Amino acid sequence: MTIPTKITVIGAGSATFGENTLSAIMRSQKLKGSTLALVDRNADTLNIVQQLADRLNREWDSRFTITAHTNHLDALSDSDFVVNAIEVGARENLWQRDFEIPIQYGVRQPYAENGGPGGFAHAARNIGPILQIAHDMEQACPDAWFVNFTNPMIRICDAVNRHSKIKSVGLCHQIYAGYVMVGVALAKDLGIEIPEGLTGVHAAVDQHPLQQRVREQIVPLLDIRAAGLNHFTWILSMHDKRTGEDLYPLFKQRFFELDGTFEPLTRDIFSTFGLFPVPGDTHLCEYLPWMSDPQTKPWERYNIRLYDWELFEAVRGFQLHRLDEMAKGDATIEGLLNTDSEGALEMIENVAAAGSHYHLAANLPNTGQISNLPLGASVETPVQVNGAGIHPVHVGALPEPIAELCRREITVAQLCVDSVVEGNREKALQCLLLDPVVTDIDTARKILDDYLSSYKEYLPQFWRG
Repeated sequence: MTIPTKITVIGAGSATFGENTLSAIMRSQKLKGSTLALVDRNADTLNIVQQLADRLNREWDSRFTITAHTNHLDALSDSDFVVNAIEVGARENLWQRDFEIPIQYGVRQPYAENGGPGGFAHAARNIGPILQIAHDMEQACPDAWFVNFTNPMIRICDAVNRHSKIKSVGLCHQIYAGYVMVGVALAKDLGIEIPEGLTGVHAAVDQHPLQQRVREQIVPLLDIRAAGLNHFTWILSMHDKRTGEDLYPLFKQRFFELDGTFEPLTRDIFSTFGLFPVPGDTHLCEYLPWMSDPQTKPWERYNIRLYDWELFEAVRGFQLHRLDEMAKGDATIEGLLNTDSEGALEMIENVAAAGSHYHLAANLPNTGQISNLPLGASVETPVQVNGAGIHPVHVGALPEPIAELCRREITVAQLCVDSVVEGNREKALQCLLLDPVVTDIDTARKILDDYLSSYKEYLPQFWRG
């Protein structure tokens, strides 16, 4: 049975979107005959993705109606789902500046994408445009689901949830980092082959295909239930799908038998707090108050790798070139037959076609699914998806020390969001002062002033009056 629906994708010119989400949606048998509205402010990249979509439509007999727009206002009307993948500015260049500005004031962030002062700057740039989309949805398609991929996930989802009337869900693949680490630890017990050269779950071009090979083997074997905040979730249980056996005790034994250089921060946190953190060292470090001391330099002890901004900027260029080749018919589209939409397809198909789907991780407002985190906060748990919507799986309470770490990050995230919505420098300063990376009031003021000056074109609300 096919259920035609309207899907609007904002930020469609992203090379990652074109390769993954676009191809997954257009392969769907349930969505045949649907409308796909592609939106991107960059007309050149939008044209590439539109041409690719037209090719897939023809060759896969997808029967979609495809439109392309440089302004989201032209696309939103009658949308049932709005998939958001925008990123303000040149992502890698601004991310690098987010990292380097605090260094001038003696603050060395561990990663600077989702937490720390960099998390503030990154969120601040994206919140305004995304809230504009949400408010325009209130007029054009008030019953549509907003499906978010933009980081920092906690802060973006919080902005939409608390400052608009739109239903939103945030999707992220980080749960699979947990699966990969469990797979490495239980490899011999479960018969999993670990590829040579796999050193961890950090974002690296050479590591991704190795991680993917482990993921493909372990996911069919294990049911992992995790909960917490995006990029800061914790494994609550793990069971063998074939036998129902509780594998957590064996995993605890096997993980500490691994070489101590394998995700060493994760190892220490697991040992200390008793639950296994999902995201891997490079994301986990962003939310912890013990990772930025300039004297002890914990990033060296734990070998926290920075994102390779120049390399990934080049990779994005390469990906876009490859999409262009596929769009023009100069390259095969065979590789798009097995792509993963990272959850977007599962949300759209099962809501639109009244299906039934259990999804490992999604971000929704807390209605009690994590009982000792604040109501209304954006939390990540498993979800059930059906024709009535997207529903959180209730997991109970987190261990209190872990819940306290999460509560602090929730407060930081909400202060960030409210400061951006209001153009409120006082709340922005409070956000930085409560962040675990910052330890000095004057330093926080200097970092904030520098960020607001450097990004004035993106943050005019802080300069009114």
